[in-house]
Amino acid sequence: MATFTAIYDACVLYPAPLRDLLVGLATTGLFRARWTDEIHEEWINNLLINKPHLTREALNRTKELMDAAVADCLVTGYEKLIPSLTLPDADDRHVLAAAIRSCAEVIVTFNLKDFPSDALNNFGVFAEHPDDFISNLLDLNQKAVIRTVKNQRARLKNPPITSQNFIDTLRRQQLTKTAAFLDDAIDFI
Repeated sequence: MATFTAIYDACVLYPAPLRDLLVGLATTGLFRARWTDEIHEEWINNLLINKPHLTREALNRTKELMDAAVADCLVTGYEKLIPSLTLPDADDRHVLAAAIRSCAEVIVTFNLKDFPSDALNNFGVFAEHPDDFISNLLDLNQKAVIRTVKNQRARLKNPPITSQNFIDTLRRQQLTKTAAFLDDAIDFI
C-alpha cells in the first residue's frame, strides 16, 4: 500500500519518456502520485510552444489517459493557499499549494532551486530530483520499478526500442542513477 504522496511538477511531465515512466510508477502502489489541472496546463502549453507539430487535442488525450491511469490523482481546492506562499518563482506557488492540500511529502521536480528547503520545511514537504525519486523507489521495491520499466519499453512498438536504447533515453532525461541501475539489470527489462 502507498505510504507517501508525491506531487509531480510540470517540468517532469513535459518529456514524454519521463512522463510515461512516472505515470507507470504511480500505478505500482508504492506511493500516491498527484497533480492538478494547472500543472497539466503548464506542461501542455510548454509542449505546444516548443513542439508545434503536437496538437492540443493529442496532448489533452494524454492528460485524460494519465488521469484515468492514476486513481485520485487530481488535487483540487488548493487555490486559496497560493497567495500566502512565498517561493523564488511566484509562478510555482500553485505546486506547493497542491502539495500542502494533498498532504504530499515530496515535490518531484528538476527545478530544485525554485523549491528551497527553507520555504518547504514548515509544510513537511521537500523537493526531489526525479532521478533521486526513482532511485528511492528502487530502494523500496526494485521488482516493481523494473516491471514498470519493462512494461513501458514493451509498449514502444512503433518503432520497437532495445533495452539499451531505452536506458540511453532515460539517461538523456537526466536519470543517470536510474540508468546506471538499469544497465546492471538490462536482462530484465
